[in-house]
Amino acid sequence: MTPTTYRGGCACGAVQLEITGEPAVQAYCHCSSCRSWFGAPIHAAALWPAPNVRVVKGADNLGLYRRTEASQRQFCKSCGAPVLVGHPGMGMTDVPAGSVVGLAYTPTGHVNYGEKVMSVHDGLPKFKDFPKEFGGSGEMLPD
Repeated sequence: MTPTTYRGGCACGAVQLEITGEPAVQAYCHCSSCRSWFGAPIHAAALWPAPNVRVVKGADNLGLYRRTEASQRQFCKSCGAPVLVGHPGMGMTDVPAGSVVGLAYTPTGHVNYGEKVMSVHDGLPKFKDFPKEFGGSGEMLPD
């Protein structure tokens, strides 16, 4: 069976992505870093193994902001839209779910819920930081 191929990119179309396969992780992120970067109270994260995400147009139009080595944020220099967040320590690339054409976003939990600015009562697991398998404490918080 041929893996699914998704398309994504920035708001103006100057940067375009090709993403192969299904996301390894889909989760809502509540950290202050994501909130400030995306300008929203919650970030809908969709992470793929880094090799599955390719810039097929406009690589020279990507700006880079390294808030930390663990979070390398790339944006379109023309429209300013967030395009990718590289997480080299995990070998993953986060492509904001809302920019991936045709992706059925189905998050399995919330991360960094200890930093939330709004509560979400959806019955999904709420991790204070991250699950243990992603280097977090694994501590859960109430809905």
